[in-house]
Amino acid sequence: MTGYYKVADFVFAVTLRQEYNLDVLLPSFCSFKCNEVPDDELLFRLVEGGVEKESPYAEFLEDDDNDVGQTRLYRIPEGYRITLRYSGPSHVIEADQDFRHVSALLRWEDANVPTALSSMLRIAFAQAVLMHSAISLHSSVVVKDGKGYMFMGRSGTGKSTHSRLWLEHMEGSRLLNDDNPVVRIVEGVAVVYGSPWSGKTPCYVNESAPVAAMVRLAQAPENRFERKHDVEAFSLVLPGCSVLRFDRTLYGCLCETLIGLVGLVCVGEMRCLPDKDAAQVCWEGVND
Repeated sequence: MTGYYKVADFVFAVTLRQEYNLDVLLPSFCSFKCNEVPDDELLFRLVEGGVEKESPYAEFLEDDDNDVGQTRLYRIPEGYRITLRYSGPSHVIEADQDFRHVSALLRWEDANVPTALSSMLRIAFAQAVLMHSAISLHSSVVVKDGKGYMFMGRSGTGKSTHSRLWLEHMEGSRLLNDDNPVVRIVEGVAVVYGSPWSGKTPCYVNESAPVAAMVRLAQAPENRFERKHDVEAFSLVLPGCSVLRFDRTLYGCLCETLIGLVGLVCVGEMRCLPDKDAAQVCWEGVND
């Protein structure tokens, strides 16, 4: 069973051993389905099979407990091995160095298989696009007047809340993605795309918009916007980017794209309260 999906104009494929209904397994991907394309035009292909539960050649690098699950990252001779665990057994993916070829071990006895598969695709996509002047960002995105406004920050800083304030108080605003959009530079223009990964908010919009601003949020006792440039702008955006920092090639691609990106759009820091005035101050700041 094979499905093809286009996200941010990149096509990737998912091949499973049996005739599972991919629309049921990956409901958030339905609006991103596309026709089959030749393998040499794929960003990557994830294939079920060819992965053992344990690997004697895996060098442990790090572990984390985040929104894709409890993950453990290993280096293997071919590239990388990542395990994902929820409440049951661990699921595993192995990928080559540029994440073009990805193999998966799915533990079908675990009720979390759909979540695991979606997370595997998110991980592979986020690394593979780095080689193509694109970045997967932890961000909430609102579109207003045809332009995208991206709100970044640590978990709990109020990205979704700030987007909701725009939707409620800034006329003509709509949500593009609430957790994991994709940004790429297309013919000298920064463009943000919706994706199948939107956190707890079901917003799976297969659309795009030119980026007007990228704003890092921080909670504060007052509303204040400050525009940043050059190194400061780069440093504001970098923490939200998805990259295996152990990999010099992928990290180098990220930095090169990010340098170009912050030179094309407004980047700023918004210290704010969760109130109506915050949306207005931010709007005025990025459009000043």
